[in-house]
Amino acid sequence: MNNMIRVKPIKTKIDYEKALSFIEKYLDAKPGTREGEIFEILSILVEKYEEEHFPIEPPDPVEAIKFRMEQAGLTTHDLAQVIGGRNRVSEIFNRKRKLTINMMRSLHKEFGIPAESLLGGR
Repeated sequence: MNNMIRVKPIKTKIDYEKALSFIEKYLDAKPGTREGEIFEILSILVEKYEEEHFPIEPPDPVEAIKFRMEQAGLTTHDLAQVIGGRNRVSEIFNRKRKLTINMMRSLHKEFGIPAESLLGGR
């Protein structure tokens, strides 16, 4: 390995691209080796850089519900039994009504929809 590799904080896009290049090149580095240790440190630094520069927005609650329904083969009837009727489901899906805390709790408990997804960011 080239001794020119220096591990330093990732502050710029160029630093980020260099780190990604190293990670790609040494993806199969064995743990405990110099390359393996640098790979591990750079992976942590890249993750931190990405969290700061490319944040992932929480999903929209309605989309999270629809996604879970599709995954589990649930129907609007199933959803209505948990949150209080077909009219309420329709209002929520048409964004005329927001989810209440009790609805969120029920959806989380009954269908395993993550609370963070139901809280949403929008």
